[in-house]
Amino acid sequence: MTYPVLEGKAAIITGAAMGMGRATAELFAEARAKVVVADFNEELGRETVASIQDAGGDAFFVAVDVSNSQQVQAMVASTVEHYGRLDVAVNNAAIKPDNALVSEFDEDYWDRLMSIDLKGTALCLKYELRQMLAQGGGGSIVNISSVSGYRPQGFDAAYVSAKHAVRGLTKVAALENGSHGIRVNSVAPGAIDTPMIRAALAETGQTEAEFAPKLSVLNRFGQPREVAQASLWLCSDASSYVTGATYPVDAGYTNR
Repeated sequence: MTYPVLEGKAAIITGAAMGMGRATAELFAEARAKVVVADFNEELGRETVASIQDAGGDAFFVAVDVSNSQQVQAMVASTVEHYGRLDVAVNNAAIKPDNALVSEFDEDYWDRLMSIDLKGTALCLKYELRQMLAQGGGGSIVNISSVSGYRPQGFDAAYVSAKHAVRGLTKVAALENGSHGIRVNSVAPGAIDTPMIRAALAETGQTEAEFAPKLSVLNRFGQPREVAQASLWLCSDASSYVTGATYPVDAGYTNR
């Protein structure tokens, strides 16, 4: 069940065209937030908006490449133009992990992944925080990390590095902005049933039944909405004394 815990609040969700981002955008709309669906994929992004509006929610789409400073600034400006302010944000945009040994990693893909998963998160934080500081009244931001930010695995050095860094970035932003009433936290998803993990299964030739027990004591993939619920709690006043934390949503994987 969803309660109207974000009633009237303006929320940016990046990477909201599919997967965890779409689930988060839809859940926040159910919680009565006014949602900015931000993504580079216009077709799927507008599908997310349509889904929200068909359910009676309030949303609009913004095309954004989170690695581009001007586009991120424009995303925040559009939010304020439409809704008058920015109250909460979930920085979810990312691309799939690399698949190479450290001794063999592709430098172009390293740069692309870092520009989106790490720099993109930092840019979103930068301009979201600026807006929240300028308008006053506090706010809440969630950065999406990963269990790879806790437990490294082989063959994805860029992704592991970026997600460790997102956790550190979250802590710094929380320390710097707590006195302004702005909370910054992170969610670290485990094996979640998204197009990203389905693509990884296709590449390796494994099934969910074979792969899930390696990453989950519940022996299944999580659902995007289960991650979205964690972001919803962190963005709501129910978590008003929580900042600088990273919450695994991983079915016990990081406890092994």
